[in-house]
Amino acid sequence: MYDPGGHISTELRINDRIRVPEVRLVGPNGETVGIVPTDQALKLAQEADLDLVEIAPQGKPPVCKLMDYGKFKYENAQKARESRRNQTNVVIKEMKLRPKIDQHDYETKKGHVVRFLTAGDKVKITIMFRGREQHRPELGFRLLQRLAEDVTELGFVESSPKQDGRNMTMVLGPHAKKAEAKAEGKAARQEKAAARQAERDEERADQKAAHTGPVAQKKARGRSENLDPEIDA
Repeated sequence: MYDPGGHISTELRINDRIRVPEVRLVGPNGETVGIVPTDQALKLAQEADLDLVEIAPQGKPPVCKLMDYGKFKYENAQKARESRRNQTNVVIKEMKLRPKIDQHDYETKKGHVVRFLTAGDKVKITIMFRGREQHRPELGFRLLQRLAEDVTELGFVESSPKQDGRNMTMVLGPHAKKAEAKAEGKAARQEKAAARQAERDEERADQKAAHTGPVAQKKARGRSENLDPEIDA
């Protein structure tokens, strides 16, 4: 049974290109009209100032719908563009650490991880072991646990720590989706820009008040205006 709200083929025949003797006609609002001769369906389309569009050629008889084909194509193109715009490529950043990293370097690396997660990207954390460090995997495991706990508000452990030769890896996933992160970042930038503009406007207002206030007016008066007119210089 045909579903009027179902998928519409991308290869469509319309109007005079429909050569079958009869069609199963669907109205512009999805209502089923029934099986009618093709010439009658074309006449109904012309009277309604619409197109007769073959949407299910495999039907017996083929299913055709009355619609504004130009509007249909335009709306489909808009939806396709919007879909492509909202598509996000999964990006995996990588951050490498040593098991005996000092506190300053750790904070720097953690800052990068925070930035990546905030932007909606995944982060692969790699602990690199050298020499005797390879016999102390617990050092790397504790470091990865510490990092995961430090960024728990922004991300989660998507792939638990595992040993891979001389390295130990873990993957952190962001809580926020890429599109959401971009939107939040844009909103934050706009808010900061608005705050900076407000500060500049306030500074200009203060400067203008300083130049036009009573003190400024007093300074602007000439020497003769401050002299007693009764005294003859």
